[in-house]
Amino acid sequence: MTIPMPIAAGADARAYPVIAGLFSRHGYTDVGAENFAAFTQRAGHALLFFAEDPARFKETLDLAVIVPEIVRAFPGRFEVGVLLPEAARAIQPRYGFRRWPAIVVVRDGAYVGAVDGLRNWDDYLAEVGALLAARPSRPPTVGIAVKAADDAAAACGG
Repeated sequence: MTIPMPIAAGADARAYPVIAGLFSRHGYTDVGAENFAAFTQRAGHALLFFAEDPARFKETLDLAVIVPEIVRAFPGRFEVGVLLPEAARAIQPRYGFRRWPAIVVVRDGAYVGAVDGLRNWDDYLAEVGALLAARPSRPPTVGIAVKAADDAAAACGG
């Protein structure tokens, strides 16, 4: 049996059976701009899967298979939200991860950490385990240093 796969960049990610299965088979939440705050602000841990266009980033399909395995490895520890490419691109800057696809862990609405790109299975177990034990922190977003007015000369090298 052959399952036709969309291959054109920009195709609806839900057309890929492994992505569609995250919702239909596993019951994960489709997270977009309209429900992002409500999903991430609830009590406890949430794991956010940031998917990119599978035609451009084939690893997205790999991580779509790995995420349910991570959930099985840490039963009952977090809710899972899936950000499809458009939502993922819009929300990614607030978390500052550099490689696609990625998972982000939040606790009680606060950033805990991210695992970006693909890893070995043992690395996922170690990194996700560490994130579940970690305290929330500031996401590594791109920022601009802010200095007091009296530091202006020093900031300019003067």
